[in-house]
Amino acid sequence: MADLRSDFLGIKSPNPFWLASAPPTDKEINVHRAFEAGWGGVVWKTLGEDPPVVNVSGPRYTTLLGPDRRVLGLNNIELITDRPLRTNLEEIRRIKRAWPDRALIVSLMVPCTEDSWKNILAMVEDSGADGVELNFGCPHGMSERGMGSAVGQVPEYIQMVTAWCKQYSKLPVIVKLTPNITDIRAPARAAHAGGADAVSLINTINSVIAVDLDRMVMSPATDGWGSHGGYCGPAVKPIALNMVAEIARDPQTAGLPISGIGGIGSWRDAAEFIALGAGTVQVCTAAMVYGFKIVQEMCSGLANFMDERGYRSIEDFRGKAVPTVKNWNQLNLNYVEKAVINQDSCIQCGRCHIVCEDTSHQAIFASKDGQRHFEVNEAECVGCNLCVSICPVPDTITMRRLMPGEIDQRTGQIVSGEYANWTTHANNPMRVTG
Repeated sequence: MADLRSDFLGIKSPNPFWLASAPPTDKEINVHRAFEAGWGGVVWKTLGEDPPVVNVSGPRYTTLLGPDRRVLGLNNIELITDRPLRTNLEEIRRIKRAWPDRALIVSLMVPCTEDSWKNILAMVEDSGADGVELNFGCPHGMSERGMGSAVGQVPEYIQMVTAWCKQYSKLPVIVKLTPNITDIRAPARAAHAGGADAVSLINTINSVIAVDLDRMVMSPATDGWGSHGGYCGPAVKPIALNMVAEIARDPQTAGLPISGIGGIGSWRDAAEFIALGAGTVQVCTAAMVYGFKIVQEMCSGLANFMDERGYRSIEDFRGKAVPTVKNWNQLNLNYVEKAVINQDSCIQCGRCHIVCEDTSHQAIFASKDGQRHFEVNEAECVGCNLCVSICPVPDTITMRRLMPGEIDQRTGQIVSGEYANWTTHANNPMRVTG
């Protein structure tokens, strides 16, 4: 039977599902209810120095909705905790005492001075917390004050502050990275060089989610003005997975523990992050949309998946997909696939033909013997997978691999069983020869 217990940096929790540092982890009552619901851990909403910040008393969140009004993304302009530091620390101490088997990490953000970090670290360590997460990712409000992503976008600052934290605290140090950067490997390498025990990613993405066209004001607005905020939710998951994979496969950071964040709303999402190297996963938007009890479905779903695959613990499949992630120039250019339409389950909607005809490779016939009939024209199909992606009936369109010795009707060439990539291709003027 699957064992969901997690041991991340020596921090033990009954499952790998943690609530991310955000509004759901801002108060003792929230965290208590979260643990009652079954969450394995929480990252307490980011603490700062006194006097506390002041949040707007107006719209802080807004959502990007799909046609069925499901939340695709959530934008927020809320800052770090606006409650006194002492109040937060007292509540953290009580929660840890009441729930000793749960992971309790404290997110921190203070000015980029050595004394500021030294002072707050001592107070957090005294609270009994299991570790700290350095918030180098917040893209709004705090970044204008030289904190958050203003630090996370400068590798030298990341390394410097991380080193301070390792010097002044015995607690495990997790560095939370911003996605608002060209190459996520640079800040991850800096965190590693500074002695970070782990990294967590991604934090939210800079965004303006909407404009009220009647008033010609960005939305949401406070007194007629708006500000860019942090974007999260299901829509950011592909971006987060890519950045997690980049760190997991980078020779300079390979093996660095990762806490995965970004659009995780189901056990399947969590399993994908774990397969790309994450040791724990952090959730925010899903909890804000569906409530704390969503973790129960996540846990049961992940356990069922693991039982079906024969995985006894998450370590059995953690990072298992990382070796399959390559740069484009390493892909096998001798590998060929073609789309195949199952006529028995095809509902004749024609969507595959429309998108292929208008936007792809004109590789799907729309009729046969004068009748409506959709069939792949292998002489034009490049195996792009677009028709598979848009077909409304699962598994009706699939991809078939052409085996070595078969003829690719599009090129007229015999499919080779040999591996060859762009670095050696005849069309590449920079190809490697010899």
